This record gives sequence, C-alpha cells and structure tokens, in this order.
Amino acid sequence: MTTMPKSSQKIAAQVSRWFSDLDWRVLLWILPPLSLLVFFSFSSSSPLSAFTFLPSFAPLNSLFYNRGQPERPIPTPMARAESEANRWKSELERSRMAVCLVGGARRFELTGPSIVEEILKVYPNSDLFLHSPLDSNAFKFSLLKIAPRIASVRIFKPRPIPETESQARVLTASNSPNGIQGLLQYFHLVEGCLTMIHSYQNQNNFTYDWIVRTRVDGYWSDPLGPENFIRGQYLVPTGSSYGGLNDRLGIGDLNTSTAALSRLSLIPKLDSSGFQQLNSEAAFQAQLTIQGVHHVTRRIPFCVVTDRRYNFPPESYGVPVAAMSSPGPLSGAKCRPCVAACKGQCVAKVMGVLNRGWSWTDWDNGTLELCDAHAEWEEGWEREFDRAAGKNRAAARKRVFGLKLKPCVDDFEEMKRKAANWDAPPAAEICGLGLGPE
Repeated sequence: MTTMPKSSQKIAAQVSRWFSDLDWRVLLWILPPLSLLVFFSFSSSSPLSAFTFLPSFAPLNSLFYNRGQPERPIPTPMARAESEANRWKSELERSRMAVCLVGGARRFELTGPSIVEEILKVYPNSDLFLHSPLDSNAFKFSLLKIAPRIASVRIFKPRPIPETESQARVLTASNSPNGIQGLLQYFHLVEGCLTMIHSYQNQNNFTYDWIVRTRVDGYWSDPLGPENFIRGQYLVPTGSSYGGLNDRLGIGDLNTSTAALSRLSLIPKLDSSGFQQLNSEAAFQAQLTIQGVHHVTRRIPFCVVTDRRYNFPPESYGVPVAAMSSPGPLSGAKCRPCVAACKGQCVAKVMGVLNRGWSWTDWDNGTLELCDAHAEWEEGWEREFDRAAGKNRAAARKRVFGLKLKPCVDDFEEMKRKAANWDAPPAAEICGLGLGPE
C-alpha cells in the first residue's frame, strides 16, 4: 500500500478545512430564513399561509396558489366587439334621446306601429316629438297613444310659406311634386321639430344626448341598432341620394343634429356661399358642408311608403319601388305592399342600369325585391302587408280601418294627457275631418 506524500497530505487537509468552513457558512446563511418560514407555517391556519406574510416569497406564493387553477381565456376579437356593443347599447338606453317625427299621416296605419316598436320602445329614455299638418289622415295619429313617452305634439293647419329671393336662387322646383313651396313646407316641418326640442329642453333645464329625425311615412322592419349612433358625426342612410345625401332619416348628437335640421334658416347662408338650384338632398348635403359636419352612411331597416306611381322597370334616372316584404335593409327606399314583380337576377338587371348618384339603393345578397308601381296599389295589398308585417301590425291596420269617431277622440285625449306639450285642434275636429260625424 502506497502513502500520499507529505506535501499532498498538507494540501488535502487545507481543502477539507475550506469545504468544512464553506458548509458552515452556507448553513448559517440558509438556517435563519428557513427557521422563520417553518415558524410561520406552524403558527398559521394553513401551511401555505406563511407565504402571505413574506413578500420576498411572492413568486413561491404565486406558484403554490395558482397550481391547478384554470387560466383565464383571452377574449377573442369577436367577443371583445360584442362586449363593447353591449356596453354601448346600455349607455344609449340610459341616454336622453329625442325622436323627431315629421310629415303627413298618409299611410300611418301601416307605418306608425313600426316606429313605436322599432325605435321608441327600443330606447326607453326616448321622447317623441310629432310635427305634422292637419289633414284628413291626421286622425290616424291616434295610434300613438301606445307610445311610451310623448314630449310634444304639434298638429297645425298648413298655410303657404312666402318665398324669398334667396330661396328662389338656392332651391329648384325640379322633381318636387309641389315645387319650391313643397320643399319649404318640408323644411318647415323639420326645423319646426327642432324648435320644439329646444323649447322642451329649456322648459325642463336639460339637453338631449341624441336626436333621431325620421318620417311619418317610414315603415321599420327591424329595430334601429346602437351602431347607428356615432359621436361627432351625422348618420344618413345609404342610397336614394338624388345628387346629394339621403335626407329621409338622420341621427346625431345635439350639435350635429342642430346643423342638420336647420333646413330653412340656413338657406341664406347657402345663398351667400354661392349654392344655386338645389333639390332637397343636395341642399341637405350643402348645409352639412358649410357647417363643417362630417357624415357617415349606413344601411338602415326602413322604407318610405308611397302612393305615387313610377314607370316600371325604372330606367337610369327612374325610381325603383321596393316590395315591403323585401329582406332589406332598404335604407329609406320607396316601397309599397305588393306581390314582388322582380326578384333575383331581374333585380340585378334593373339596378345595374340605375345611376348610383340618383335613385339607386343597395340590392346585393337578395335584400331587394321590386314592385311594378306604374299603377295604383294592387287589389289585395292588405293581405300582402299583413303577411309581411305580422299579426300585431295587421291588427293595428284593421283597427284604424274600422275606427269610429268616439274611440278616436278618446285615443287623442289619452295622448294629450300623456304629452307634456300639446298644440293641436280639438280631438273631435281632428277625428271628424277624416272619419266624418258619428
């Protein structure tokens, strides 16, 4: 057996002593915090609760407590968009909203219930403002007794509006059934409703967040969605632009709506800006331009019910008339209840020749069907309407058709009690004009 040299034994002894000293130093470094950890573990109700007292052990704490727990899923873009849409809808439902309804009653027995159901009841804080001329159809407004909230009603006896020189320069009588006077009457209805809204705000010391301006003769097939309310921009429907912007509906905040609904008072400013010979749609676009209001277009689920006759099939500057049963959205296109005379490829052929800047409307994906509107409404149109509109709206149509004087008067009196402001002839006069004596 060989022995290690003395020099090597000396070196080995030094290394052994060094490791021995290192072990004690390491132990002296580890033992105090380890003892403290054991102390807290035994003194706590849970063995792992000790980690909550030691911030320096936060990573370990997280490791112990998160073990076995499922990870939160990361929201998909679609889920985030849906969440944002729901939040925006909830905010709109709490907002103060004015719904400005203008025009003659005409076929209100067909359109009125849809306005109540698809706008007024969708937004529970919306207040109705009605501005309409008195005529033989005004008795149909008795349907509005079902409106949840009525702020102001004005039914007036129409009178000619004196035409000024600036109006004669700015406006054109072309394509207006009643010439420039017809445009002035329409502008008076729109701006008069804005005046009613401002008056109601001053009366009650608040301001509206949103104003929806729509027409009495608009038939709504689906609800007005929250995506159509865009801060700082004025929304108008696509199509039916007639050389300007579709003015059959408008949605905006108070500032943009004030600029958009000032149809009469802005004519002198249009005149000084050099605008001439404008129809309603072109004048509407011009007034948004000079007021610096940005607009956005969207497809909206409503159409304008018309009794007018139009050549079929329409040519380049003709007017297509949609069947009310069309899937839509029809964005304010002219419509009537009918058995569709043109579907599918027929629609593609007809719409393909229309001028996009005039009466054209969206028709893709089978959303549009056309009536042959060269004559009066076809026999049996009631059946077609009832089929397209559903049981409740069919019942409202039938009720108005069989309405008598006294129930009509009672309905108006109920509306009057509900309204904050009422400026209209006596109910017996409104009802008697259309229904005759009892």
